[in-house]
Amino acid sequence: MECTVSWTGNLNTRSGMGFLAETGSGHTLMMDGAPDADKPENGGQNLAPRPLETVLAGTGGCTAYDVVLILKRGRHAVQGCTVKLSAERATTEPKVFTKIHMHFTVTGKNIPAAAVERAVAMSHEKYCSASIMLAKTADITTSFELQEAA
Repeated sequence: MECTVSWTGNLNTRSGMGFLAETGSGHTLMMDGAPDADKPENGGQNLAPRPLETVLAGTGGCTAYDVVLILKRGRHAVQGCTVKLSAERATTEPKVFTKIHMHFTVTGKNIPAAAVERAVAMSHEKYCSASIMLAKTADITTSFELQEAA
């Protein structure tokens, strides 16, 4: 797996904190920092997600992918899956994630709660590389709800 990240800030004034990530699979992703009122040259322009927001989003994508795949392999009629992540970070450098909660909403027909519970557990214990890696610094908790499809 490869990724190249390039600074897109203003090269003449050395300001701006925008970055362009180009992935090995041929996709691009913009990232930016928060504006800094005290030192505008050190801040971003809020034009894209923060780098750590992309880490959190990637973790959500990784675990949701697992949950859907596990449910489909179990022949469950899954029609939708969302995961809402909320995280807390350390107050001092390095400001790693210290707590992450993931709330899954799974939509489908006649999916047993035990199947969703098992899929979420399998993702976090065995398959989701991102959440397993983040669990080295963060207390990760999960919850879920089932919505019956029409």
